[in-house]
Amino acid sequence: MSELVVLQTSLFLPALEVEALIQGQIIVAMPRKFIHPGQRFALYPANVSINLLPNQQQYRSNFLPVVQNFIGNLSTETALIKAWAKCELCQMLNSPESLEALSRLTIWTTEAFQQTLVQKPYIFLAFLRVYLLPEPQEITVEHQSGHFLPLPNSLIVSEDKPVLNDRTFAQRKRQLEKLEPPLHPELEELQSAIASLIISQPAAKQLDNDIKAFLGWSSDKLIKQPDANLAWINNIAKLGDRSIEQDEGKSNYQAGTDFEIIARRSLDFLGFKVEENYKGGAGGLDLFCSQPYPLVCECKAGKSIPDRAVEELDRIGKRHLKENYVQAVRLIIGPGKPTKNLKESAEISKISIINVMSLQKLVELRSKHPGAINLVELKQYLEPGQIDYKIDEYIDKAEREIRLRSHIITVVKELSEQDNESFKATHQSFTVTEIRVHYNVTQNPRLTDEAVHDFLIELSSPLTGYLGRTKGSNWNSDRFYFLRDLPIN
Repeated sequence: MSELVVLQTSLFLPALEVEALIQGQIIVAMPRKFIHPGQRFALYPANVSINLLPNQQQYRSNFLPVVQNFIGNLSTETALIKAWAKCELCQMLNSPESLEALSRLTIWTTEAFQQTLVQKPYIFLAFLRVYLLPEPQEITVEHQSGHFLPLPNSLIVSEDKPVLNDRTFAQRKRQLEKLEPPLHPELEELQSAIASLIISQPAAKQLDNDIKAFLGWSSDKLIKQPDANLAWINNIAKLGDRSIEQDEGKSNYQAGTDFEIIARRSLDFLGFKVEENYKGGAGGLDLFCSQPYPLVCECKAGKSIPDRAVEELDRIGKRHLKENYVQAVRLIIGPGKPTKNLKESAEISKISIINVMSLQKLVELRSKHPGAINLVELKQYLEPGQIDYKIDEYIDKAEREIRLRSHIITVVKELSEQDNESFKATHQSFTVTEIRVHYNVTQNPRLTDEAVHDFLIELSSPLTGYLGRTKGSNWNSDRFYFLRDLPIN
């Protein structure tokens, strides 16, 4: 737990600039007066404009989408204090030749800085380390444009929720102090374009977050929020246990139908093409998948799988599919433990049996990593008999492959974050050999350049987008750079 801090004052800043600080798009503010380093205060989002120019002239084009999305939500009666800050450094600037470079690293236009210098001899530039409050605090709007304002009630805060981590803040601070050019201006322009789409295209939000993380406008690890649309996955095993359904007053038939529906949804989610002409019922085939290979499935809800399940599947499958049944993969899914006779019958008839929890684990892996399930590879694990251990083997293999790729991405990220400034200035992208050497220091089994290159090509594909690639004259001269993390937890 970080040391607790008591705040009694707030720094009065335009609400748009407070929002930019909270989003991590800037780490500096332009206060009216000098702020002593070490001073702590809440960030007061002023609804009244203290800018000297209209917003379109005050702020750079890549910040205007934030202006457009945010400005209409400001209240004239109350304000929300969402964050507090500690001043790390405060500079007085009056050098006109540095304003263009400063503009490229902030949200303000060169014209805005110039206009400020017309009004007063110095620009005060305060470097602020910003922390989020546990809960936003609503206060009554003060209709004044002061410098520091007293808070109506003291706030007790800690440094537990920094907007930027230590490394990212230090890099951004050094870049501003030395007025180094932005590393990826083209990505800033792309982020600006995507930000303007978010209201009409919510799916663009994740890409917007990823680009912000890469640009250093947010912490380097994004927390992936659970998708409410995938909550059904948690019910797969529950619906397979008919006793739970009986507790809810449902008939055995209804319990079986519920399980068949969620099994159908699960196979479709995994990537099978489930044919709608087969929907169970008396004498019907529970599930038939035609792609990427024929798969016949019998769903058995309840605490046990009856011995007759194999004979039922053979009889019904042959009736509906004729000679095609022999070429199909045959599968029984149920929560119960198969009897010895059932397992023997399944092996003779070449039918696989899996517990409903094995199905749920496959679907959970697919929900976390959409490309993780290769159904053609999975087919090799669908052997006759009870095969839950084979499903576990397949899931373990898939997770190992994901971890390997995540480690390679982390290696490229670590290389890009090395503190050596001269190294950073010339090596924002890295060769296959540099990445392979760094990887082999900590990971086993060790990889060759050729193997690493194959992984790098995959991870820099537009369909994955974890790394970027600068193509060389041959495969060994390709260079790669970090774009976003691959979380594996």
